Amino acid sequence: MADKYDLIVIGGGPAGYLAAERAGGAGLSVAVFEMRTLGGVCLNEGCIPTKTFLNSAKIYTHALHGEAFGVRAAGITLDHAAVLRRKAEVVKTLVVGVEYKMKENKVTVIRSEAEIVGRTNGGFVVRGGGYEAVAGKLLIATGSKPVTPPIPGVMDGLSAGYVCTSREILDIGYVPESLVIVGGGIVGLEMADYFSVAGAKVTVVEMADKIAGPFDREISRILQRNLEAKGVVFILGAKVTGISQGAVVAESVGGSVSAPGDIVLLSIGRRPASEGLGLERISVLTENGAVVTGRHMQTSVPGVYAAGDVNGKVMLAHTAYREAEVAVNHMLGIPDEMRYDAIPSVIYTQPEAAYVGETDESAATKGLRFIVKKLPLTYSGRYVAENEKGDGVCKTLIDEGSGRIIGVSIVGGNASEIILSAGAIVSLGIPVESARRIVFPHPTVGEIIRETLFM
Repeated sequence: MADKYDLIVIGGGPAGYLAAERAGGAGLSVAVFEMRTLGGVCLNEGCIPTKTFLNSAKIYTHALHGEAFGVRAAGITLDHAAVLRRKAEVVKTLVVGVEYKMKENKVTVIRSEAEIVGRTNGGFVVRGGGYEAVAGKLLIATGSKPVTPPIPGVMDGLSAGYVCTSREILDIGYVPESLVIVGGGIVGLEMADYFSVAGAKVTVVEMADKIAGPFDREISRILQRNLEAKGVVFILGAKVTGISQGAVVAESVGGSVSAPGDIVLLSIGRRPASEGLGLERISVLTENGAVVTGRHMQTSVPGVYAAGDVNGKVMLAHTAYREAEVAVNHMLGIPDEMRYDAIPSVIYTQPEAAYVGETDESAATKGLRFIVKKLPLTYSGRYVAENEKGDGVCKTLIDEGSGRIIGVSIVGGNASEIILSAGAIVSLGIPVESARRIVFPHPTVGEIIRETLFM
């Protein structure tokens, strides 16, 4: 006999656990199937663990170069084993917090894989770990998996351990002498930053002619320049053709190149984890593995929703949170819909890079007529006080017709925090004249956004 619920959530990552928390808090009976640890990739092997790594690297770098700020210290070292221990403690603390939220909101957690069996008069039937549940509403929140490219030598390397994904690199017990990162996106750049500071010789191989994917090209160049100053070598416009123990071979316009690497990190993207769920049994539409959703996060089947990476739209944890809220609100009859035009994206290197809305390239591709306002971060007194010879910049895009701010890109310390203000301005469609009247605290680096509007 299946236990009955109002909502079954498959997946306990950011989308899944937040949806369960919101729905449970609203009085719905909720069950969550999670085969691993609550918190998903973000909390256990992504967003949070990488930030503990990067914060340690930042503290170490500040201490190492403190003389410019009047701080002299000797014998500074970065203890990778200690970094790993702290990472584990941080993750444990946050996982316990998620578990508490489930209990607080009376959510039943089933520690098992889940399979959609079909549907009955009572709703959708899900089975896993010898447990069967049925609910009138179903949320698919199974996240994503790293892409494993069909490159000769990859599978052998994964089996032998000298090739790894973003999951394994966060548990590696030592700093390799040399590290090759295949892919110059967010994860690849963050790991390049940490391991170069920790002492590894890092090479990043990227197929595109620039790093950081959709980020503004100028922002990407500045970020690359700063990482190169730390010793990171970039091979751009190159396609990896083979991986063996000790080396990665790639082909570029200039010919074949070889990069030495004791460890190879595959970081070329992720794909929705939708296979094996039984979606076909209830006729849920997918495209290239991604569950198709509308503006209320509902799938092709009424009562079935999908949030987070599994829908393949914007694979970021904060997107998953918002999608989960929209899905639950729709279940509860609360008017709401998902927007993707003002979702911030951040690279947490040192310096950080962030953008929200349109970039020069995306706006031009869409045929938008826009004005670019740009200032170096040295216009900020706070930035000058805290950064020695920093080369950060802030770019603001303004729609020519409406005068509304449609995008902001920034590279520099604490860009991840500064972009929040820009995100609110872009999301609300605030025009320049109104934005100029917003009072930013002084001295802050964030007031650079307002300063660009007076150029």
